[in-house]
Amino acid sequence: MNAQHAKSLIEAGRVIAILRGDYTGYFRQIARALADAGITAIEVTLNSPGALNGLHEMKDELDDRFLIGAGTVLNESQAFEAISAGAQFIVAPNTNPRVVAICVERDICVIPGAYTPTEIMNAVELGAHLIKLFPAELGYFKAVRAPLNHVPFVATGGVSLDNAAEYIKAGAVAVGMGSQLIGEYVKQAGGIEALGERARRLARALALEPQGVRAI
Repeated sequence: MNAQHAKSLIEAGRVIAILRGDYTGYFRQIARALADAGITAIEVTLNSPGALNGLHEMKDELDDRFLIGAGTVLNESQAFEAISAGAQFIVAPNTNPRVVAICVERDICVIPGAYTPTEIMNAVELGAHLIKLFPAELGYFKAVRAPLNHVPFVATGGVSLDNAAEYIKAGAVAVGMGSQLIGEYVKQAGGIEALGERARRLARALALEPQGVRAI
């Protein structure tokens, strides 16, 4: 899958579900619950225990209609590890020029983090496919997007089930959601079912009703 295809799928899905924490033994169940609810892009952060194994497990669980990427990719070695493990997109909280270059050279969708207008435009000029506005705050997002409305933003941090749609209405191409969507509760009895319901609620909020197609 090339970078533009992955970018298009993220824009069409409008949300990246973020797994940050110890989900060892639950990756497949989480992937299935999210996919069945209509979430098409899932990010596993590299500062999570067993992240690369989790990436493999999620890719094995889902077909190529779903994107599995790596997050919190802070340096070159992590970028190489994630790509070698099959990450279909790379996300970071910052903009490391070498990480962006590695992804661009290999035609992997890269989503570096930026906050100020200068940081944002530096990331764009490096060749980033999408820009992770982090940490996002709705009022600031609206203000910074006014002069930069050509930039494809993924708003992350501060996004909740209640305000996710507001970021899309304000011009974000997608939102990133971690603990507000996927928490430690998934390890408890009924937690996977609760995750599915939260994901369906998010899909409805973003006008992404599941189409009844299950992952295989």
